[in-house]
Amino acid sequence: MKQYLKSTKLLDYNNSRVQSLIQDKNWLSLAEKDRILSIYNFVKDDISFGYNKSDDLSASEILRDGYGQCNTKTILFMTLLRAVNIPCRFHGFAIHKELQKGLINGVAYFLAPKEIIHSWAEVYYNGTWFEMEGLILDSAYLKGLKSMFGNSSGDFCGYGVDVKNFQNISNEWSECNTYIQKEGIVKDFGVFDSPDVFYEKFGSNLSGIKKLVFTQVVRKIMNNNVYKIRTLR
Repeated sequence: MKQYLKSTKLLDYNNSRVQSLIQDKNWLSLAEKDRILSIYNFVKDDISFGYNKSDDLSASEILRDGYGQCNTKTILFMTLLRAVNIPCRFHGFAIHKELQKGLINGVAYFLAPKEIIHSWAEVYYNGTWFEMEGLILDSAYLKGLKSMFGNSSGDFCGYGVDVKNFQNISNEWSECNTYIQKEGIVKDFGVFDSPDVFYEKFGSNLSGIKKLVFTQVVRKIMNNNVYKIRTLR
């Protein structure tokens, strides 16, 4: 399990910002299951759903942002787990862009890649690897989304969600797998020791002029849409 506990450039758990958080939360004093659950809930709800400037940010950068999406939340989650001696690994995928519709529309949606890099962390506990995708959306955002689509049931795709049962989303962890975008997966790139290895091989979602446009324009529109939904009553 040693390779699943290592610090890397992205999983920078020796960074002072990360270490201060661990001390403040007193995670090392908790039992193993409680450590996982507390960190999971922290990344899910204290780190708001939102779009960072890049997928391949270090955990300390993500903490500074205070928000994240699938790839950045996965990095932060893995970093905090490894910092408290919980083995974890990275699983990379591609998902179809339709699940982002509603947060991105018009020309921006048309120009977006058909397939988007996606990931989740797999956590080793009690002899089992658990797939932890469900922490992407914070509870306040999901509540706002359900207030918009309260009559929806069954399949739901859009606004950062792709599930089979919109009224019963399995994103709370209790020694189980958790999902929120799994139904949108179109490619499985496999399991990696770290996100660093994955991004070195496959790169992130955007580069060049498209990355500049996303960073300066598109993600701000998406984050504004996320904020509006989160604040619905």
